[in-house]
Amino acid sequence: MRTVELPENLGIPGGRNVGIEAFGPGGRDVDVLLFLDDDGLLARTDTAELCREAFAADPSLGIISFRIADPDTGVTQRRHVPRLRASDPMRSSRVTTFLGGANAVRTKVFEQVGALPDEFFYAHEETDLAWRALDAGWMIDYRSDMVLYHPTTAPSRHAVYHRMVARNRVWLARRNLPAPLVPVYLGVWLLLTLARRPSRPALKAWFGGFREGWSTPCGPRRPMKWRTVWRLTRLGRPPVI
Repeated sequence: MRTVELPENLGIPGGRNVGIEAFGPGGRDVDVLLFLDDDGLLARTDTAELCREAFAADPSLGIISFRIADPDTGVTQRRHVPRLRASDPMRSSRVTTFLGGANAVRTKVFEQVGALPDEFFYAHEETDLAWRALDAGWMIDYRSDMVLYHPTTAPSRHAVYHRMVARNRVWLARRNLPAPLVPVYLGVWLLLTLARRPSRPALKAWFGGFREGWSTPCGPRRPMKWRTVWRLTRLGRPPVI
């Protein structure tokens, strides 16, 4: 086991990037890395073996997203199924993003497209990596049989949640989408946010983060290819929602 103690909070992607480097540059000392939330528990003892078999069987598979379930009820929330058609969490499928707190990544993905975006700190960092991986030709699978037990909590319980989600949504678009899709993607999310009728303080924080996303550096811009846009669309989630 390799343990790394950090003198400061680097955020979720920053901390995970340090963990990656603990296994050599880009994690190259190993073939696959598992990322699990510290308050989660794997439901099966053979999850690592299932991952090994999945990656060995499919050379194009870059990332596996596990199913998150409540340890008491066994229920998987819709937001923990990384696709639009989320009503059946027991159905495994190809997907266009993954769950940051329960996944396995082939280290060749990091070698080819880089690590998680440190500057995001919290929220949407996994989608940023997923889009870059898909643009490079990798596939992502959601596997319902690979389960992480995690207590059911509302992400909005965090005071910074609404600001981070909005800021990083803008950064995600600015970094990865072809220019014509940036206003479409952000416009759709603005309408969805308003439709959910957040509280006045939450909406104020959201718009503050939205403005911050436009006014602050977001890291390097590498817009995905149009064929990747089509690929995402065929997988059921065009990069406008």
